Amino acid sequence: MYRFSNTVIGFLNLFSLLASIPIIGAGLWMARSSTTCESFLQTPLLAIGFVVLIVSLAGFIGACFHVAWALWVYLVVLLLLIATLMCFTIFGFAVTSQGGGREVSADRVYKEYRLEDYSPWLRNRIKDPRYWKTIKACIMGSKTCADIASRTPIDYLQKDLTPIQSGCCKPPTSCNYATTVAQDVDCYRWNNAPSVLCYDCDSCKAGALEDVRNDWHKLAVLNVVMLVLLICIYSIGCCAFRNTRRAETDYPYGQNRMTKIRPRWDFHWQVMKDSIFISSLSKMASDLFFLGGDGCMTEDTFFISKRSDWLFGLSLFKRGTGPSWFIVYGDL
Repeated sequence: MYRFSNTVIGFLNLFSLLASIPIIGAGLWMARSSTTCESFLQTPLLAIGFVVLIVSLAGFIGACFHVAWALWVYLVVLLLLIATLMCFTIFGFAVTSQGGGREVSADRVYKEYRLEDYSPWLRNRIKDPRYWKTIKACIMGSKTCADIASRTPIDYLQKDLTPIQSGCCKPPTSCNYATTVAQDVDCYRWNNAPSVLCYDCDSCKAGALEDVRNDWHKLAVLNVVMLVLLICIYSIGCCAFRNTRRAETDYPYGQNRMTKIRPRWDFHWQVMKDSIFISSLSKMASDLFFLGGDGCMTEDTFFISKRSDWLFGLSLFKRGTGPSWFIVYGDL
């Protein structure tokens, strides 16, 4: 796995780095367009493009050139991206779980949509004049209603309508303009003028929400696939980060088992003390070392020094009643 994880992360980030260039270019190109829908997407595209560019550059440099801090930044951002995408997916399922069209009658193929059928969060968002003004401009600019302007009453019975066409391009089917009885408020908002139609109707807002709901269900599949892919990339990135940290110690793979790359602050001081102590013991041993006398040995003095994972000891033994001493020292 050594080098393999770094190579995989390097290639993946190289591809994403190259992919960010057309994303940024598309955002800059949309700045030249006067269409409201396209300019509305400009800021998100530019933000996504620059984030992908910076993150991919950090991952590529960290994996290919063994820069540990760049890989660390890459993994942190990737983890935040996974958490954000997961929360976004769950939230999207929660707010789009409600909604759907209602059957008009048995002789009509299309459905009609009611604003009260959707989640309160979506209703509040689309009722906001700022958001609805942008969405309304998009619908009018798409010429969706112009596609069904030439339809006959028979066509309305036989052909289906999109949610936008059903809610924005015609009055509700329940409207009866030959009576003075109170009807749906959308019936009074309808106007035959091409620039008015039913663009301010609640049914038009409901049709826009149904389009969002359908698109979200398609996007949810992509989100789940992206989550699995990002988790796999994150796992490989962790291996690449470990390899990069190992490369900083200059130990070949399979030999380095250090938990700390640098020694403790008191390491050199401890080595110096042990060296002085060992020198003293060696001098003492050379001065006292001799044999003589008989009898059993009894330990009289014991010196010990502990450094890291080894022990050094010096023992002085008196041999019976004689004046002789015997010294033993070495690793314990």
